[in-house]
Amino acid sequence: MSATLIILIIVIVVVVGFVVLTYNGLVQRRLRVDEAFSQISVQLKRRWDLIPNLVNAVKGYMDFEKDVLTKVTDARANAVAAGAQGSPAAQATAENALTGTLRSLFAVVENYPTLKANENVLSLQEQLTTTENQIGFARQHYNATVLDFNTGIATFPAVLLAGPLGFTKREFFEAEPEAQAVPQVNLG
Repeated sequence: MSATLIILIIVIVVVVGFVVLTYNGLVQRRLRVDEAFSQISVQLKRRWDLIPNLVNAVKGYMDFEKDVLTKVTDARANAVAAGAQGSPAAQATAENALTGTLRSLFAVVENYPTLKANENVLSLQEQLTTTENQIGFARQHYNATVLDFNTGIATFPAVLLAGPLGFTKREFFEAEPEAQAVPQVNLG
């Protein structure tokens, strides 16, 4: 066996090894992104399930605030529909609208002392607050895994294989515009 043939075999083995290792690494990153997105979906489903219970609990107290309840119900339906699409950008937009309507509902609840004292409403608010925190953590985890994946497919040498092997950039789960604004503090 000639030295040239041995060198050629070694080069082929190294190239094939590189391709296999790079491909497997990109697949692992893509699967982590998918898993992180499904964790967001789990938390969003929990929130979607809690909202009708909260609406029903406050409905009897808020006869003349029906438009707030209608907005919450409509925003929930839009969020569920966006979740079925599977696009992080569309789902983030719908979820941000739902978050805004929930904030308005909680603000209205503050105007009703008997409603604020209702154990069922308090329990549901606490569960929603906990769920919102879990959604926030799930979003952070998802965005971190998307950053890792996007970095992996954009850096050399994986960039040479990512496109031809079908790996494309993933979208971040963007926060609502209110979260990006600087809060105003007035102590006077």
